[in-house]
Amino acid sequence: MTKKSLAVAVLVAIGAAGGMAQEKNVQSTQIKHVLLISVDGMHAVDLENCTKGIPAVNDGKPYCPTLLALSRAGVHYNAASTSKPSDSFPGLMSIVSGATPRTLGVYYDVAYDRSLDAPAKTTGNGVQAGPCTAGAAPTGTTTEYEEGIDLDQTKLNGGAPGASLTDGGLASIDPTRLPRDPSKGCAPVWPWQFVRTNTIFGVIHAAGGFTAWSDKHPAYSSVAGHGSSGVLDDFYSPEINSNVVPLPGVVTPTGLNCSTVPDPSSDITAWTNSFQNIQCYDTLKVHAIVNEINGKTHDGKPSQVPTIFGMNFQAVSVGQKLNEKSNSTKGGYLDAAATPSAALLSEIEFVDHSLGVFVTAIKSQGLWDSTLIVVTAKHGQNPIDPNFYNPILKTGTSPATLLDNAGYIPLSEAPSNPVGIGPTEDDISLLWLKSPADTDAAVSILESNISQAGIGEIFYGNSLSINYNKPGLPPTGDPRTPDIIVTPNVGVVYTGSSKKQEEHGGFSHDDTNVLLILANPSLTPHTVYSEVGTNQVAPRFCGRWGSIRSCWMAYDWKARKCFPTRVESA
Repeated sequence: MTKKSLAVAVLVAIGAAGGMAQEKNVQSTQIKHVLLISVDGMHAVDLENCTKGIPAVNDGKPYCPTLLALSRAGVHYNAASTSKPSDSFPGLMSIVSGATPRTLGVYYDVAYDRSLDAPAKTTGNGVQAGPCTAGAAPTGTTTEYEEGIDLDQTKLNGGAPGASLTDGGLASIDPTRLPRDPSKGCAPVWPWQFVRTNTIFGVIHAAGGFTAWSDKHPAYSSVAGHGSSGVLDDFYSPEINSNVVPLPGVVTPTGLNCSTVPDPSSDITAWTNSFQNIQCYDTLKVHAIVNEINGKTHDGKPSQVPTIFGMNFQAVSVGQKLNEKSNSTKGGYLDAAATPSAALLSEIEFVDHSLGVFVTAIKSQGLWDSTLIVVTAKHGQNPIDPNFYNPILKTGTSPATLLDNAGYIPLSEAPSNPVGIGPTEDDISLLWLKSPADTDAAVSILESNISQAGIGEIFYGNSLSINYNKPGLPPTGDPRTPDIIVTPNVGVVYTGSSKKQEEHGGFSHDDTNVLLILANPSLTPHTVYSEVGTNQVAPRFCGRWGSIRSCWMAYDWKARKCFPTRVESA
């Protein structure tokens, strides 16, 4: 397969799925590179507002010129939807694999697996260490694939031995903090092994392409897909939930100097606690992408322009969620029409400037015609309307608490566990029970406490298994599927904290409706209004090119092995 065919496959995949605009002789284009960008949290309405203008911002004129130019240079999808759940982990993996959580086996960065055992060492966020006996029946464990598996999550390099200030990468993952598989001699389950499918990175690497990705945790090496991390030729993962430190020589695209901490009065235990500091963090990855556009590795060593590469921006997500108490600055939106606050506007403008840096670099390298730029988001954010925000633990309770009080929740997921990481609840509640036999009784408890827990819908039994695999242990069930999924009313978040005013993970429109742009001069500018999924970004390779035998490596939880198949339709 040629690199041209690999990139064109992305165009063809979305075109077949959702009414894409007619390309200008797409088969004869010289596309050789795909730049994939996730602006975490950014809704379709955010794009609409900033490219068309709204009265309360910038005198009614557009305020994201790069996104406007990209939308005019390609196809703009108004009704793109993320994975459900819309957490970052399944949201990202859905984009790069084409699969849904059902096939990926990925529901949240912190979830549960009945077929695995606890890590040998307690994670940085509190998943407790426990026993594992090779060949014995598993006890089940909470699974964590975020900063808690770092050697040292307080450090930007994740604590990797001998690493530079920002660059720990795969070496910063502590294997003793990974869940273990008793069926495989209690071997640790690395992020790329946890995922049940392969990804476009693996397929492109196997076809001779060069792959690169930058993201917020070393755990997001999961983009390699099931098999080996070696399919990522260049991976960069400064830890976002590390202590904020000066970044010598780093200046953001909007001119913010990061050589000293720009917002030292904020909570500097994480970059996400400040509207300014998060821009310095994201700029590290912006520099990595520019290096790659210029034919270097993320850290500036001689290399080549990747066939597929990209990054996530966290700034908009922080701008939507954060209430920064140190300077009394509130992010989020002003109304249901998604008018951005001043803080959120700054984050949107920062991202747009950064995208402009990419476009300038691409054009200066003579790559504009040969590069497809895809801009989307792993997730949205809920609620847009600030009047709907309800941190319900201040006045009520959560589904996990109700069922924990009844004795139905495993210890590692229990809210009552004083040393655990806690339940998988944000603006959704994913519930794994000690025994699936308790499901009906558990649902009865939930239905008796609808108002107290802000419950909107309850999915279990067939209402759950029509979209996800049946929960349980092999050979009859999937060990990762929740027994019950509770989606709360719009705006309800299972927290009592006032540090944030929005969250993601749920099924609501604000959670899932995100921007999606494909830009390249070969495309006829067009807006698509029919619904598409962000999982349609990943190309469908099966049966198209003989050099690639499979499109996904699907996991058969009954046979406990992977096999090549077309597991989900386009």
